[in-house]
Amino acid sequence: MTPQETAQSYDQIASHWDGEKFNRKNGIAQHERALQFSKQKRTAIDIGCGSSGRIIELLLAAGLETEGLDISPEMLRRAQVRHPEQLFHQADICTWEFPQKYDFISAWDSIWHAPLETHEAILTKLCGALETHGILIFTTGGVDQPGTRTNPFLGQPLYHAVLGIPKTLEVISQAGCICRHLEYDQHPEPHLYLIVQKADT
Repeated sequence: MTPQETAQSYDQIASHWDGEKFNRKNGIAQHERALQFSKQKRTAIDIGCGSSGRIIELLLAAGLETEGLDISPEMLRRAQVRHPEQLFHQADICTWEFPQKYDFISAWDSIWHAPLETHEAILTKLCGALETHGILIFTTGGVDQPGTRTNPFLGQPLYHAVLGIPKTLEVISQAGCICRHLEYDQHPEPHLYLIVQKADT
């Protein structure tokens, strides 16, 4: 699937993350852990922010000036209604250029929807957008080898791709970051999240 096709799928099911049935605690404890590694809390951006607003609310409560980015117009429309004062970017992370550097970047359950051949460049870009000692938290598949799959969710096809743990750690290191935490957090599902920090330059 192309990023545009993924956006169309999310447009159709955006109400799920904005509804009462969605667990708004999803990913929050992990972000709280990531914030503990953060030395400076000034600027943040939520990549693939979706419509729930829960991560943006957490970052705002931590004192960070926070932006959101998503490729789905309907996701962002709902996000803007929930947080009309926030800055949101409708863009494809594969091609979007960061306007500044950030102390904290979240990419929770988002960048794995990008085409596999773009993952190394995206991770490098995210690491490059961190201030020194900045924190990046993101999810990927807890597998060893690169791979892709497309499965239906709420009646819409969703594509997932992963580099595999060894390659992911290699890219992070080459981009000047250090892995501070790696955890399978939805056992027995191979759902993996990493907290990485930009090293001294």
